[in-house]
Amino acid sequence: MTVVHSTAPLTAPDLPSAVAALRTRGLRVSSARRLVLESLYAAEGPASADCIAGGLDGRLPVSDLASVYRNLELLEELGLVHHVHLSHGPGLYAATGGPRREYLACERCGDHRAVDPAVLNAAREAIHLATGYAARFTHFPVVGVCPDCATPDHEEQIDARS
Repeated sequence: MTVVHSTAPLTAPDLPSAVAALRTRGLRVSSARRLVLESLYAAEGPASADCIAGGLDGRLPVSDLASVYRNLELLEELGLVHHVHLSHGPGLYAATGGPRREYLACERCGDHRAVDPAVLNAAREAIHLATGYAARFTHFPVVGVCPDCATPDHEEQIDARS
């Protein structure tokens, strides 16, 4: 199991704030590090290291994958980045500057949705009452079936493919 960094997220709602946070901590803002940050702030949601290294499908310059991983690790240790596992694929990374999000993932179609943590408070409370665990869904999502896949029409389409 992957271990979640316990570093408190830094308040960096945009790229200039993230760069300033690095400099405040005495760290260089190398071109590779800046490119990783630019990718995270430009992405429309959590992105894989491969996607970041690939330049977000041509929107940014291509990077070295090993360099991307090294920078993501450092940025996560500093609290500027967090990663999440939304499917069986690779971990996905996002800047921590925006509002905190937790995740839902559909086990049928692979769709995922970021939600405000308050949306899951009832589930969190039920888990705590039943087990004593304080549940978080920031690293691993709540997995189930999305509303589209739960419709009778979609059930028939899935059965027809099987």
